[in-house]
Amino acid sequence: MSRRLPPLYALRAFEAAARHSSFTRAADELSITQSAVSRHIRTLEEHFACRLFVRNGRSLQLSEAARLLLPGVREGFAALERACNTLRSEDDILRMKAPSTLTMRWLLARLSRFRHLQPGNEVQLTSAWMDVDHVDFNHEPFDCAVLLSDGHFPSDWEVKRLFSELLIPVGAPELLKEGPWDERRLAGVELLHPTPDKRDWRSWLARMDLTDKVSLKGGQVFDTLELGMIAAARGYGVSMGDLLMVAEDVAQARLSLPWPTAVASGLDYYLVWPKTRPGGERLRRLSDFLQGEADSMDLPKVEILGPSASIGSS
Repeated sequence: MSRRLPPLYALRAFEAAARHSSFTRAADELSITQSAVSRHIRTLEEHFACRLFVRNGRSLQLSEAARLLLPGVREGFAALERACNTLRSEDDILRMKAPSTLTMRWLLARLSRFRHLQPGNEVQLTSAWMDVDHVDFNHEPFDCAVLLSDGHFPSDWEVKRLFSELLIPVGAPELLKEGPWDERRLAGVELLHPTPDKRDWRSWLARMDLTDKVSLKGGQVFDTLELGMIAAARGYGVSMGDLLMVAEDVAQARLSLPWPTAVASGLDYYLVWPKTRPGGERLRRLSDFLQGEADSMDLPKVEILGPSASIGSS
């Protein structure tokens, strides 16, 4: 039995108007006039024999019927976009998502070298702040992602482990002028927290058996490791950092390691991508390159402790 659907252009105008709560902004996005958007909405209202938008002064609100229609329309356009992406003309470009600190501290330089060594293998990188690293390949326009994770991923993803997260205190170079640090000195310094829940410091202190000796109260709180490490380099205190991401700064004396013991958080960085995504061979070349870059890094000579059960679950 055939079922008559409303015009696709009318559904697109409806979705845009609902998302913006404005016919004008929907028109700007779709590069049509506001009156055209209004006509498309009327076409839908006639098709369904109901109102879709209600004006309340200057406010544009969805009717109850529109609220029922909108989720299915959005998912339908998302499905169409996914289907079209499989045949997109830019199949020589890999679109990657990665956390912001990793991007600035490590990934950008490696991707630049990858493009230089393998011409024609272009990677378009999107850096994103993520409190918990994640990607939704069904709804986000990415071919692959680098994520910090415990390694539990969907079965239909390809997964390549790159390196472990190794937490270590970092500070300005002059912090080492007064000799080795002990728990008393650490307890007296300003701690910088690169995560709002202070989980990185909490994990490191727990593994070092210093939880009861160093207070986590007070101290500046940041959104990312990057901001914490920048503040530490400028002398505002001691932040938690990642050993691999600070290796070059330590080698060039932009940062110091006042307590040279790194603790594995129990999490690792992975390159992941859907098994069904086109460009699998290029993705495997990229993953092999990134893993080789990580394996060849010259890290500072510090003691490295494995994760405890409490750290791995934090």
